[in-house]
Amino acid sequence: MGAITGTFKGFGVTFSHMFRKVVTTDYPFKPPVPAPRYHGRHILNRHPDGLEKCIGCELCAWACPADAIYVEGGDNTEEQRFSPGERYASIYQINYARCIFCGLCIEACPTRSLTMSNEYELARDNRQDLIFTKEQLLAPLLPGMEQPPHPMRLGESEKDYYVGGLTNPGTSAGAEHAANSPGRYQVEDHPGVTFPGAEQHAQRAAAGKGGKA
Repeated sequence: MGAITGTFKGFGVTFSHMFRKVVTTDYPFKPPVPAPRYHGRHILNRHPDGLEKCIGCELCAWACPADAIYVEGGDNTEEQRFSPGERYASIYQINYARCIFCGLCIEACPTRSLTMSNEYELARDNRQDLIFTKEQLLAPLLPGMEQPPHPMRLGESEKDYYVGGLTNPGTSAGAEHAANSPGRYQVEDHPGVTFPGAEQHAQRAAAGKGGKA
């Protein structure tokens, strides 16, 4: 009797899905929008003057259960300053072939340097390309920011930076969608092959370039 009941329950699940509305996503031309708190690829944030928030403490690497993060700290000098305080990350790498996107690294970060974006397009043809470097992870420079190394602009000590960061944190909003972001999907040209929606994609790209100009 239990087997018969189980069979009908199984068929019930099948028939219930048969009458549901089919949702087709026009990917990659209209990618789905993830939830606001979706854990995507990481971003290394900056202070409002452009200095890096990462201090090379390696706590994120120690907290990572998958051993996906590698950090080497370096010493700041008055001539070569990349972050407030004494140390900065001279090398920062995340291996996305290992990363499980658990978010423990961002919880361990004491300076709110490391955050996670909504970017999920991380597929690569080569496993080596899944190792993202510091240059790829750093948030792009926004208006008013200056490319490090440069002296501190927001105060005389690192304390001025991190106390003031509560009201002026510096933004990396949209960093995952920057033009030089390694996670952006790009439609390649293939002579003689037309992709569905390619014309609309080209029109949107042309409109975007026109708006920037």
